[in-house]
Amino acid sequence: MAQICTVCGKGPQFGNNISHAHNVTKRRWNVNLRAVKAKVGGGRKRIRVCTRCIKAGKVVKA
Repeated sequence: MAQICTVCGKGPQFGNNISHAHNVTKRRWNVNLRAVKAKVGGGRKRIRVCTRCIKAGKVVKA
């Protein structure tokens, strides 16, 4: 399943691991997602939302 917040659209960030010997390998920072039951369009729906949106109050839990 895609690591994308349904409210803000935030996705994973990409970068490199750099070791002490400066060996470079690909890595990725995933979004901190939580499955919450929220009020969407007058009903309840289970959506995956990042914790930043939950803390900001952009999601009304049902």
